[in-house]
Formats: sequence, C-alpha cells, structure tokens
Amino acid sequence: MESYGLKKQPEELGFYGVYRISPDGKLTLLVKDLTHPNGIAFSPDEQKLYVSDFRQDIIWVFDVQPDGTLRSGMIFAQLEHPDGIKVDSQGNVYSTGLSGLWVFSPSGQLLDRIELPEVPANLTWGDSDRKSLYITARNCIYRLWMKVPGSRLSFDSRSRSSETSFF
Repeated sequence: MESYGLKKQPEELGFYGVYRISPDGKLTLLVKDLTHPNGIAFSPDEQKLYVSDFRQDIIWVFDVQPDGTLRSGMIFAQLEHPDGIKVDSQGNVYSTGLSGLWVFSPSGQLLDRIELPEVPANLTWGDSDRKSLYITARNCIYRLWMKVPGSRLSFDSRSRSSETSFF
C-alpha cells in the first residue's frame, strides 16, 4: 500500500511509534501499538495528548504524566482517515479527515463537520489573534475564521511542550 504517494518501503523497526525527546535529549518510545500515528496535539493544559491513527480511523487520547510518559490510551473519536490535528483554547479538537474538517468537544462529542472542496491534510492556527485556521489540501490552502482562538501552545515558546518534543 502506498502512503502519501510513496511506495511502501521495508520498515526498519517493524512498527510505528510515538516518541518523546526529553530536555536532556533522551529518546523514549511512548506508544508502539498504533498502526499509523500521524497528527499529534496537546490539550491547552498539556495534560492530554491526542494522536490520530490514520489507518485505524481513530483519534486516541492519552493522559500525560509528570515525567512525560503516557497513560490510559482511550479512543477519543472515530472518523475516516484522521490526519492533521489541532486544539483550540477551549480544548476543542479539530481534525482533518477524508470528508473535511471535524470538530470535537473536549469530551469527544462531534460538534461540527465542515466539508471542503478537496480532501484536507494538515492545519494550523494563524494570525496574531489565533482565530484563523489554515488548512492545507492537495491544490489549495483554505482559511477559516473561527470564533474561538487556537491554543497558545502553538505560539508560546515558554510552554512545557517547547522543552519536550513528541513525535
């Protein structure tokens, strides 16, 4: 199966994982039982980590422990091919998927689904007020003006996530 237009290559590790790089540079495998982890985002308080699994059609949510490890992986939401993922300042989760942009409450309830003219891939908050949501697709970049601003984590270099990288 091709992924992102690339021919399948032999896997070096035999699995796909979510890793953490600590402030001292130590690499730690946190999750290795997802089939294709892709998008990743923190809740505004950095207590939850959301990970989209493209092939399982699931967004997972994990509790972030004080030492940076993850606990209690649970299904947060299901949608067809979740890809990019972001969180707004109220904790709502935005995910691109095969049929558009999906918006979920912090509890995982579907709030809205916005259809786009083409399949979206990634997204990010933009502009100084963080109320513009930019969405990339194959041929265009879409801009949506939102009532709720994006989470400060994307913009605040003092947050813990800037000291600890997850990928």
